[in-house]
Amino acid sequence: MNKRVETLNGLREEVWDCVVQGVTDPDHPARTPTFATVSPKNWPEARSVVLRAVDMDAATIAVHTDLHSDKIRSLQHTPRAAAHIWDPARKLQVRLNMHVEIASGDDVRVIWDRVPDHSKQSYGVTPPPGQPIKSALAYVKEPSPDTFAVLHCEVLTIDAVHLGEEHRRAIYSRSDDWMGHWLSP
Repeated sequence: MNKRVETLNGLREEVWDCVVQGVTDPDHPARTPTFATVSPKNWPEARSVVLRAVDMDAATIAVHTDLHSDKIRSLQHTPRAAAHIWDPARKLQVRLNMHVEIASGDDVRVIWDRVPDHSKQSYGVTPPPGQPIKSALAYVKEPSPDTFAVLHCEVLTIDAVHLGEEHRRAIYSRSDDWMGHWLSP
């Protein structure tokens, strides 16, 4: 039994430990959360992303993406997203609601310079992501800092569910300084 999840502060700490581990451990399930946005036509869109940075004190996460991806168009229309993480070892579900700012160009050049060469292959493809092609491999990868973007996600709420022997659920909000409130699971 994880005694830590018995208190609001402990459960919140467990959430952040999980999220941080997604950046530090490439095999951790928090490494690739489901990232949901709303399309310009108001349809939900969910995809896996790679968690690249976490700042617990600022309650922010960062994700890298191609500037021409569908998620960029969606975030330009509605700058909100949700992330979902399921950590089976902790029996912990984490849902983050976030406000997202898109950074690109000179604002992210220092980050681009630190991206490993094999990862740069994900940022720059012709035709752009989501465009029709004649066959499965009818595209060319052209890594370019001009197509690299960082999504700076300011966490607004955290909904945490621990599915241990006794289920617990809590909601935390930036607006009340992460005080937390228990919810029925």
